[in-house]
Amino acid sequence: MKVVKPESVGLDSKVLKNIRTYLDETYVKEGKYVGTLTLVARKGEIAYLDALGFMDRENERPMKEDTIFRIYSMTKSVTSIAIMQLLEKSKFRLDDPVHWYIPQFKNMGVYQAGVYPNFITSRPKRHMTIRDLLTHMSGLTYYFMYRTNVDAAHRSSDIMKAKNLEEFIDTLSKIPLEFSPGDKWNYSVSTDVLGYLVEKLSGQKLDEYFKEHIFEPLGMVDTDFHCPEDKKSRLASLYEHNPLGQPNHMKVPSLDVEMFSGGGGLFSTLSDYYKFASMLLNQGELNGNRIIGRKTLDYMTTNHLPDGKDLTEMSESAFSETPYAGVGFGLGFSVMLDPAKSQALSDVGEFGWGGMASTVYFINPKEDMLVIFLTQLIPSSTYQVRRELRSLVYSALKPI
Repeated sequence: MKVVKPESVGLDSKVLKNIRTYLDETYVKEGKYVGTLTLVARKGEIAYLDALGFMDRENERPMKEDTIFRIYSMTKSVTSIAIMQLLEKSKFRLDDPVHWYIPQFKNMGVYQAGVYPNFITSRPKRHMTIRDLLTHMSGLTYYFMYRTNVDAAHRSSDIMKAKNLEEFIDTLSKIPLEFSPGDKWNYSVSTDVLGYLVEKLSGQKLDEYFKEHIFEPLGMVDTDFHCPEDKKSRLASLYEHNPLGQPNHMKVPSLDVEMFSGGGGLFSTLSDYYKFASMLLNQGELNGNRIIGRKTLDYMTTNHLPDGKDLTEMSESAFSETPYAGVGFGLGFSVMLDPAKSQALSDVGEFGWGGMASTVYFINPKEDMLVIFLTQLIPSSTYQVRRELRSLVYSALKPI
């Protein structure tokens, strides 16, 4: 990947070096992160690209530019673009009830009492819509929340072990909602449901749809729901935080899957995700290939929480891949509303998302800049590196 002189795109090369110094001294040398890969681009050019540490500590394989990562919830951005491509073809409307396309969802009730599989539920105030799925205001939840009997039901039902999307949807439809759709915001399997809707509306399997309509047009050659045998030597090992010492190496399930998780199933590389993020920064187009319309993307990166509220006012749970204060949510992306309230260097309109293994990207249209940070440590909440990266990157902007 070609890297230009930072000054040519309005960035201070001396200040950008603080990124390497900080990440190396604070995280990599201390063993907190086994390895990191960081990119900063502005005005369509890469101004900073740096690899630190190992992609595989046990075999002492150094981190490289072409390392393959499990990007987990950074998959959600891809799925959100996919479903909105279908909106542009008028395959559905945002206020369509989900049960029009997934009949099993028609009778989903709101949890009142009970434990899996016996529940007392009430009727929701209204039906779940497709926009509710895009905004995480559907009433659905995640198995790892450890907060209610509903997320416990996700664990008891083994929903995340579903062999395919049909089995996943059928199991999910038998679990109550946390709340009536539209009432609150809760990080959830909503985007996995969107992946299923992409299949239903397009007539293609999710991996095939992604490949034809997003990956191939953008030249994303290493992004998929599995890592093939001939690329496994480039796959970064996965680690779990150990409060008593260095991160624990994690054993992971088979790399060959049939359950295409639109919420967290993709493998990707820095180069590939840079192409995807560049398309988003370039108003939906890259190298002459239009992926999504400019107005559609503008709409997606607008705050859709009611009455202009932020996540502190709307969230039901205490977990997501973004800070809550001063941050809203659009159709698949977090959206910066108030940098002062968030207490992080940023601009109104910055958008992005992260993944469970501490990966993150953010895009600042005002500054024509994007940042991608890749590593492989679970959980993503272990360290505050996402906020720290903003300080390190934004401080490098030169005076206008």
